[in-house]
Amino acid sequence: MVCLLIFTLDLATKSYLIGWDEFRKSKWLIGYTVVITISMIDWMLSVSMVCDERLRVRRLFRPFFLLQNSSLMKKTLKCIKRTLPEIARYKLIYSSVLPLLLMPVEEGSSSPPTNPHPAALTADFVDDVPMLSGASFSFPFLFTGTYCLMNLLTAIIYNQFRGYLLMSVQTSIIRRRLGIRAAFQVLSCGLHQPACIQVATLLKVMSKVNLKSYYKRAVIKVRTEAQRHETLDCDQFRGIFDELDKDIIKEHPPLPHHYALTIIGNAVALANVICICTILVLNSEKSTSERDNFYMELINLIFILYYLFEMSAKLFAFGWRGYFSFKNNIFDGILTVLLLLPCLAYFGTYRDPDRHDVISLWELMRLINMLIVFRFLRIIPDIKLMALVASTLVDLVKNLRAFAGILVVVFYIFAVFGIWLFQGAIKPPPHPSAGNSSMENITSNFSALCGTYEQLEYWPNNFDDFAAAIILLYDVMIVNNWQAFIEAYSRYTTEWSKIYFVSWWLTSSVMWVNLFVALILENFIYKWDRSCSCSVTDMERIRYETSVQLMFKEQIQEPTEEELVCQLNQHPHLHLDW
Repeated sequence: MVCLLIFTLDLATKSYLIGWDEFRKSKWLIGYTVVITISMIDWMLSVSMVCDERLRVRRLFRPFFLLQNSSLMKKTLKCIKRTLPEIARYKLIYSSVLPLLLMPVEEGSSSPPTNPHPAALTADFVDDVPMLSGASFSFPFLFTGTYCLMNLLTAIIYNQFRGYLLMSVQTSIIRRRLGIRAAFQVLSCGLHQPACIQVATLLKVMSKVNLKSYYKRAVIKVRTEAQRHETLDCDQFRGIFDELDKDIIKEHPPLPHHYALTIIGNAVALANVICICTILVLNSEKSTSERDNFYMELINLIFILYYLFEMSAKLFAFGWRGYFSFKNNIFDGILTVLLLLPCLAYFGTYRDPDRHDVISLWELMRLINMLIVFRFLRIIPDIKLMALVASTLVDLVKNLRAFAGILVVVFYIFAVFGIWLFQGAIKPPPHPSAGNSSMENITSNFSALCGTYEQLEYWPNNFDDFAAAIILLYDVMIVNNWQAFIEAYSRYTTEWSKIYFVSWWLTSSVMWVNLFVALILENFIYKWDRSCSCSVTDMERIRYETSVQLMFKEQIQEPTEEELVCQLNQHPHLHLDW
């Protein structure tokens, strides 16, 4: 109820600020009002029924509040909505019409005319081959669908989505430029030169704005460059906001450094990993009693002492500030300290023969080997292609937050629908106790068909609660044998349950995963083109140019000054005396 009151206050504030005329034009605000009203009514019904009802409609509308407060998620959702007809047309022609024409249902068959071909396009297709009329059709369909047309579908999805996203970004850029031009016009009012603004006025306004220190330094830098003129024109004013779009580029202090030392450090780390792999291969065919871990312990100790010496030398040469200004040094330092702790625990435990049961030597050696192999990842920033891949993965967290948010919304909606439809549909068998287990219970597992829900013991994967529903939907999206869930729920409920699972598979595996892969490729190709002329040390400087707007900057046409002035004159809430 408290959240609904906060949303109501937010809606009232927005409605008051934009006015009634603009409120009627905004579909999102109208939907905001409808959702809050329905949620209020449903909450009052729940209170009147002492929260004993099973169906709560307001749960279905909760993701709307997440979408409504994110402009990028709104644009993404609009682009996906425009892309859906192309996907539906493609899937309807290929996955339904073509198989039904080539494989009609036999006369007198009691089986319903269900289409197994969506399952045949997944990786675990062997279980679906007997369902079809013959391998002469199954394997050509599988090869054509999986390796040709499904990849073609990825290209179709992204091509359509990219076009709509480009249009959306174009609109966003125009609005941004219009806002910057309006701010410039407001600040230039009352001056003898209306085409310029006073730098002192700009600094006074920016000092009252809550900005990060980096952005304030960028404004001061512009002020220093224009201090001889004391004014800024429109292009210089727009350049300030271009600086505010960029991320922070961390400037490292000048340090004594040579590339040969980096090569030596990486070579030592590689030699340590090779030694571990060699000893593990030699001990793989020996029993536990025959294995001698003395050489591995000695080799690891020598390498760890070298790592400690390397860290100490860098701390002495760089100083604390210089050492911790590089993320690679922080990574090495943390892992070196973590490697020292198991070594100290090893010598403190196994120097006394009576204390061997405190910690397992095998587990301790596994921990040390794992940390050493993990430390070998330090070579990633020193290899251009690997650094490019790693930076692409890091940028995905920043650039794909809107897509991940919509995926969370879709997960939530399908989970709520699944709980409404299938809660309690499948009851797991009673767990027999260890004392009274009979041969009948033992042989019942063998009577189940191979690959079925019962034989695979998928009993925890159900819709009895929200967490289990999320796990089941994730399994359907990722696991190859997702047809086992369809077959089980169609037996325990009705054949119409297949519509739910196939809809989720089309939404998640076909559309969303393909779109996600296509966006990863777009981000990687953009960074690859930008890094072709960069060295390894310059890779960090291109990371600030990977926002969604900057990725499509070359395809976006900037609005002209005449277009901006014309739109400002037609703006209903801005009245300026030109």
